[in-house]
Amino acid sequence: MTNPGPKKRSFLKNCLRFLTIASIFFTTIAVTGTFLFYQRVASDLPDISQLREVQLQVPLAVYSEDEQLIAQFGKKKRIPISENRIPKKLAEAFISAEDHRFFSHPGIDYKGLIRAGIQLIRTGEKRQGGSTITMQVARNFFLSPEKTYLRKIKEIILALEIESQLSKQEILSLYLNKIYLGHRAYGIGAAAQIYYGKTVDQLTTEEGAMMAGLPKAPSRFNPVTNPERALKRRNYILNRMHSLQYLDQKELDQTLEQPVTARIHSDSIELHAPYIAELVRQKMVEKFGPDSLTSGYKVYTTVKSDLQIAARSALRRALHEYDERHGFRGIEAQSGLVETASENDIMERLKGFGKVGDTLPALVREVNKDSIDLRVLGKERTHLTKDKMTWARKYINQNEREASARSPNQLLSVGDIIRVRKGRTGNWRLAQIPEVSGALVSLNPTDGAMVALVGGYDFYRSKYNRATQAKRQPGSGFKPILFTKALEEGFTLSTVINDAPIVYMNPWTEEEWRPQNYSGKYYGPTRLRIALRKSRNLVSIRLLRQIGIEKVAQTAISFGLPTDQIPRTLSMALGSGSATPLQMARAYTVFANGGFLIEPYLVSRIETLGGELVEEAFPRIACPHCGDSLSGNNMFAPRVVSPRVNYLMTSLLQDVVRRGTGVRANRLGRKDIAGKTGTTNEQRDAWFNGFSPALTAITWLGFDSPKPLGKGETGSRAALPMWIYYMEKALKGFPEEKSQVPKGIETLYINQSSGFLTSASDPEAVQELFREGFVPGQRNSETVDTNRLSDETENDQLESLF
Repeated sequence: MTNPGPKKRSFLKNCLRFLTIASIFFTTIAVTGTFLFYQRVASDLPDISQLREVQLQVPLAVYSEDEQLIAQFGKKKRIPISENRIPKKLAEAFISAEDHRFFSHPGIDYKGLIRAGIQLIRTGEKRQGGSTITMQVARNFFLSPEKTYLRKIKEIILALEIESQLSKQEILSLYLNKIYLGHRAYGIGAAAQIYYGKTVDQLTTEEGAMMAGLPKAPSRFNPVTNPERALKRRNYILNRMHSLQYLDQKELDQTLEQPVTARIHSDSIELHAPYIAELVRQKMVEKFGPDSLTSGYKVYTTVKSDLQIAARSALRRALHEYDERHGFRGIEAQSGLVETASENDIMERLKGFGKVGDTLPALVREVNKDSIDLRVLGKERTHLTKDKMTWARKYINQNEREASARSPNQLLSVGDIIRVRKGRTGNWRLAQIPEVSGALVSLNPTDGAMVALVGGYDFYRSKYNRATQAKRQPGSGFKPILFTKALEEGFTLSTVINDAPIVYMNPWTEEEWRPQNYSGKYYGPTRLRIALRKSRNLVSIRLLRQIGIEKVAQTAISFGLPTDQIPRTLSMALGSGSATPLQMARAYTVFANGGFLIEPYLVSRIETLGGELVEEAFPRIACPHCGDSLSGNNMFAPRVVSPRVNYLMTSLLQDVVRRGTGVRANRLGRKDIAGKTGTTNEQRDAWFNGFSPALTAITWLGFDSPKPLGKGETGSRAALPMWIYYMEKALKGFPEEKSQVPKGIETLYINQSSGFLTSASDPEAVQELFREGFVPGQRNSETVDTNRLSDETENDQLESLF
């Protein structure tokens, strides 16, 4: 028999040899394939060193001059917290919730990955798990949110790379500043502010634990929208912190007893100035592109918070006063609720009517002849007496309302939804949202800084900025520019011009133009001082005709008004061109600062998130006492009116306030204020253009789609009160200034009727100011009789009239 032993051993040896070779072969292939796959994947991965200079999306922040926050722009709310400012307990809470082996693993948690793999084999489902904080940093900064095996592999590779280049503290800082925590909050800084209205260093341990529960499911574990689940998640994390020895037993017991206190805190806006904020946003996008809204820029404006508050209050008060003069337009809606309706039902109905300006919606609960009971949205139940409703005579049209006010039970019914606002005494009063619009802009006359600007009643109801965008006829507000040119041409304040009817006929259309004074009356020979004080239209037209249209147009351009907004017609004398309130403010600063044209500006400086200066404003300033040194010096604004002419014009405009159409401003009790009212045809626009040496302020009131404001709604009645309300607060910090008389100004006696020089003994003698070299003689050669125009002169003007 043959022995089988050697053959069997040879077969086994061959099998072993084959398996060894095959194993080596396939291992080599696997290793090579893995290496090639790694190389292929790794070559597509980003450079980890970018994390050292990462730019987080941080909202653009806008501040006032005194660093009050005005606005933040950008969809993501983020407040970056530097590595050394992250509270220890807050970091421990996140580590306990997300990655308790964070400080011991190399970037990946093998146990967690194995656990997630077993779960995949058992259920066939890919579930979140096994991701360390480092892997989340890799995913959040470099990868898409899609859940694929390839992404997970990339995540692992990136995590290992990150750990090799960054410290644990650097990784943790990136994570805590990047992670999404619900309600548009990215990072712990924004979340602390949104949920608790605090900075991170002010958070309690339980509040930190509540925030640490959010990354896993920002909606499901949200303390605002789902407080019960959030509480369970918070308590789980607190217990984890205890088991990891981050909390002792006493701390654990104390924190577990605390209730859920999170609620949504609005942005920490400190100064309400949305029209200002939008101007800044537009400037930043225009200059730096859309990315500027998320690059963390800090923009510091020239706006003074106290003046901005005064401006908003003044505008809203003036618009309500105008609105109430014209009657009650009716309720906002009828809710259908009866007196026995529940508080929940009432609040539910009122939610559809939000706050607008100073007004809040309210539902009428009970009415009688002397009062009504109300429930105000978000406020207490209150009582409105008849005296808070006396203005509410029914609106008929702009010129008419009911003869007398109705009693409350005739005016309103149970279930009516109306509006109320707080009066100056702090009591509620009946209100309505004004249909009329308005604007207020205030400049520092020395350098053009915008210290306050309000472009309408409520930005969130209408974003149209009337202060910068509304080109309206300035009316008589243009006359000071005309009178400035008249003085430069040799006219004096005692020059007499006839205030008498004028009729112009267009020979091509046969249309007549019959300009009139606002009163419809004519006053005969009138000195220029009186003509401006009383805003006499016919004197202004004759004055423009004598000077020349183009000369006055050029003067208007030197005051900063755009040439295409200046009509080359005699109607220019009555302000028939157009100008925005900001343009009028720039023009009037010429009078306020001694004769210089400044450039209005809003942004004083721009900084990066880290405080690096990007841009700073260096405005050209008005310097009335610098003399000849101004010539060619770019530090100073150009002089456009001589010191002597400007002094005379300031005297005229102060006279308007003391004894003319602006006399109501005397309630301010100051002698250094001046200005000019402006009213356009059919009272479509009402203006007051005023100033002191410290501030220029322009107020405008009118409808966005021009229509008459109503009988008697002149600049003096409609716009001047807004100016007064603003200036009485704005000027509190500025002492009264006395005008410095420039060299070459004389004070002489004139006869107030003829304008001729006279003696102090003349019963009609008044004092008047003159420039040296422009003093009238005994027979005033500058007295002009323009009662009738010669055919030749009139025909010369016709072609440019219409």
